[in-house]
Amino acid sequence: MEKKAIGVFDSGLGGLTAVKQLLKVLPEENIIYFGDTGRVPYGNRSNDTIKKYALQDARFLLKNNVKMVIAACGTVSSVAGDLHDNIGVPYTGVVNPTVYTAVRTTKNNRVGVIGTSATISSHSYKRRLQEENPDIRVFEQDCPLFVPLVENGFIDRTDPLVILTIERYLNKLKENDVDTLILGCTHYPILREAIQYVMGSNVTLIDSGMETAYYTKKVLRREGLLTEDNNSGNCKFFVSDTPDGFERVASIFLGRKIDDSVTQIDIEEY
Repeated sequence: MEKKAIGVFDSGLGGLTAVKQLLKVLPEENIIYFGDTGRVPYGNRSNDTIKKYALQDARFLLKNNVKMVIAACGTVSSVAGDLHDNIGVPYTGVVNPTVYTAVRTTKNNRVGVIGTSATISSHSYKRRLQEENPDIRVFEQDCPLFVPLVENGFIDRTDPLVILTIERYLNKLKENDVDTLILGCTHYPILREAIQYVMGSNVTLIDSGMETAYYTKKVLRREGLLTEDNNSGNCKFFVSDTPDGFERVASIFLGRKIDDSVTQIDIEEY
C-alpha cells in the first residue's frame, strides 16, 4: 500500500520553496503539491475570496487522502487562520513556525516582516510576534513586485532591476535597524541572496518554508504519522491552469529539474 502523502498548497508556485525544504527535512515522505496557478495571486484578493480559495485547495488535497495539509502561502496563513477547523487532519500554515524562530533569533527585539499586501494588512505576523514577546518592535512592509520578479526569472543579485526594487521596499527596514527579517511569502526565499545583499550580513533572514518544514516533522512525529520506511518519497504536482512552462519555473523554486508529471485539475469542482 502506498504511503500517505503530505499535502501542500499555495496560490501559485511559491510554495515549492517549502517543498524544497520538506524534501531535505523529510526525504522519505510522499508529497502532493497543488499550485492554484489559474487564480494567482491571492495577495490582492478580498479576505472572503482568499478563505474560499484556501478551502477549495485543501479539499482537493484531502480527496487525495493526505495525512497532513500545509498552506505554504503567507497570505492564506495570515487571512484563513481558521482553516484547520475544516480539515480533519493535522494542519499548519507558515506564520506560527516562522514567528517561533524569529522570536528566538532577534537580539535587539526589532523584527522586520515582508510579504504580500494581504499578509501585511492582516498584521498576522506582528500580532503573533508581540503575543510571544511584547517587547518586540515589528516593522512591516508589503512588497507587491517581488512575486512578479520571481515568476519572471528576475532573481540575480547582480541585476540592477532586482536590487533597485528590493532597496525601494527595504530601505525603511534598514533605517529602523531590524536585526531579523521574516520572509513572509514563500516566493521570497528565491530572492534571498539579493535581499541579504541589500539588508547586510548582520541581518538574519527567516525562511518561512524552512521553518514550516521543521515544524511539519515535529507534528508528524508527535501524531505518529512519520513514514516508517527509508525509501525516498515521490512528488506529485497539480495546477489549476495549463502546466506549460511549469517545469522551467519549478526548477527555479526547487533548485533542481523535475521529472515528475504535472496534472491540471479543475479546482472549482472542490
